[in-house]
Amino acid sequence: MIVTSALRLAAAGSAAMLLVLSAPVTGAATPPRPPAAAPLLAPGSATEPTPPARRFVDPARLDRPGTQVQPLAGAPAVPSPSALSWVVADADTGEVLAARAAHRKLPPASTLKTLFALTALPQHEASERHTVADEELTGIGEGSSLVGVKEGYTYRVSDLWNGVFLSSGNDAVHVLASMSGGWESMARQMQEKARSLGALDTHVVSPDGYDAPGQVSSAYDLAVFGRAGVRDPEFTRYCSTAYADFPAGSWSYGIANTNRLLTGADGVGRYPGLIGVKNGYTSNAGNTLVAAARRGDRTLVVSVMNPQSGGGLAVYEEARELLDWGFEAAGRVRPVGSLLPPTSPEGRAETKAAGAADARAVSVRGGAGAPAAGPARAGAIAETGGPSVALPLSLVGSACAAALVLWAWRRRVPRP
Repeated sequence: MIVTSALRLAAAGSAAMLLVLSAPVTGAATPPRPPAAAPLLAPGSATEPTPPARRFVDPARLDRPGTQVQPLAGAPAVPSPSALSWVVADADTGEVLAARAAHRKLPPASTLKTLFALTALPQHEASERHTVADEELTGIGEGSSLVGVKEGYTYRVSDLWNGVFLSSGNDAVHVLASMSGGWESMARQMQEKARSLGALDTHVVSPDGYDAPGQVSSAYDLAVFGRAGVRDPEFTRYCSTAYADFPAGSWSYGIANTNRLLTGADGVGRYPGLIGVKNGYTSNAGNTLVAAARRGDRTLVVSVMNPQSGGGLAVYEEARELLDWGFEAAGRVRPVGSLLPPTSPEGRAETKAAGAADARAVSVRGGAGAPAAGPARAGAIAETGGPSVALPLSLVGSACAAALVLWAWRRRVPRP
């Protein structure tokens, strides 16, 4: 009878202790739990949430030869420019609407000044004044376009930038580069800036865009620079200026933007809503152009590299065709890529490798040979996020042992 009572007492105590210990303690700090929106599920579970669809088409499309475009119903026919490479993109979203040989590496000529401006503009206030030293004008390439910067003259930084954007003045570039760390330092800074924007095709040797061995860019990278530029109010103010006065000591003279789509010079019609950006030419690069235009609430950027027919002004007419098409095709094509920077600092090549690795990982998780990463992770969360079972069991064992000791002691005590 005594044994039965002791055992009943131990069992009841153990059950009560289990209930008390397994209940959450009011006011105690509770470990974090997995987010409700992303519950841990077994691999291949039918209730596993579907990942969001990718916004942009496989970026590898932009590496393919030929014109890349994905028309929907009612889309206008894409033009066929003679340029070796070109891109049409939405400057707001970064969506590439159509392209041809987007990553083909070609000499950029003065369109590389877009990258120079993105790099050097933030380093000086527009009102800052600078007196030009002789050494700042050394090393300018033969036949370079010049705005007329003179040794010993004092200029505002805004004057020098007008010289860069309007006259494509390599002399103004040399002075601004000297003010910003020097020629070689500027080339390195521009290279770093290009990589930070996801422009991996560009190799900078001469910051002014003058032909140099190994200096290349691409229509894709130039579109990236153009998009970044028109999102910067200061850059936009300079690149959209058609005419300005350039100081020459006690007097000044007028300079005009060499972008004919902006000024309407040389028989090229002005493009409605044109923001500007930058044109270029060298004998090695041919004619190059980055242009942006706004129509309603939509802004497009196009880049055109080295038209093969139509003469020296063809680059403007081909850009016009691409802009017209881009505005008409709004909502009627699926993007074939994006100008947005990649997620990894190393750029597009690493992003592609990571994407391939992710695809392989998804394949493995869904297959029969899946690693035990899921259960291990679940165990780790249960270890920190839920009540421990070991403590209640040890206490129950202690209670049972105490009951047995009590029963043994009572058996040894003589009965009255």
